[in-house]
Amino acid sequence: MSNINTKVNICGVEMKNPVTTASGTFGSGREFSEFVDLNKLGAVTVKGVAAEPWKGNNAPRIAEVYGGMLNSVGLQNPGAEYFINNDIPFLRQFDTKIIVNICGHSIEEYCNAAEMLSDSDVDLFELNISCPNVSQGGITFGTVPSMAEKVVSEVKKYCKKPLIVKLTPNVTDITEIARAAVSGGADGLSLINTLLGMKIDIKRRKPVLFNKVGGFSGPAVKPVAVRMVYQVCKAVNVPVIGMGGISNYEDAIEFIMAGATAVAVGTANFSNPFATVEIVEGIEKYMIENGIKDLSEIRGIID
Repeated sequence: MSNINTKVNICGVEMKNPVTTASGTFGSGREFSEFVDLNKLGAVTVKGVAAEPWKGNNAPRIAEVYGGMLNSVGLQNPGAEYFINNDIPFLRQFDTKIIVNICGHSIEEYCNAAEMLSDSDVDLFELNISCPNVSQGGITFGTVPSMAEKVVSEVKKYCKKPLIVKLTPNVTDITEIARAAVSGGADGLSLINTLLGMKIDIKRRKPVLFNKVGGFSGPAVKPVAVRMVYQVCKAVNVPVIGMGGISNYEDAIEFIMAGATAVAVGTANFSNPFATVEIVEGIEKYMIENGIKDLSEIRGIID
């Protein structure tokens, strides 16, 4: 493998390869460490962490659908203090970078979480702006450019680590939101978060999920995700972590060719807990077979 270079640089942080996990699909890595060697991953992106513990939404909150799944888990998490005391020490046993996803229902909550986590031993922050803004009637932070720019600029004041902003695809023009986030101070971007979906039980004549709608993820969203990553990479000049329906190394290479510096594996972890490592190995094999010495040779090659 010495003749290929799989290393990538995200906002000044070097990852040994471009593969990480999508927040909310890998927990803190504990469960999956029984299946995969976390040392082989470029980074582990943990589930969303809020300043205080979040209970999450009522069940049922997961549903299988054609081409993927719906979830309305609601970012259930034990809070920043628990994460700092328990999850960081566990992850630091492994030779991988730590990306912590930050969530909040208000700008104040986001800032509190960022402040609590800023001195902790993590490598990068990922700001989830797909949370509902309770002070604005539940509208998602990431769907209005001015709101996205404001929350990013406020949270950035508390960040002592590079800030990646995770974009929601539930907008008319993804590049508008991307530019707003970068204008607010985003060091990098990750996309896409889940699409909004719904499933109805025709026998019970009721929605399957308690909350009626949920986030749609899985293989079926990949073409949308690749398109949005391509558009964002053309629109802004910051590194992008691409995600959305990545199940194998071919999917990952597509995102890199669209312009992504790194990729995150999400829903595939549930059906195949070995997916992340298989993708790392698949990328290496692809590079060798195609005479690619460095991923920069194929990154963003689509005009």
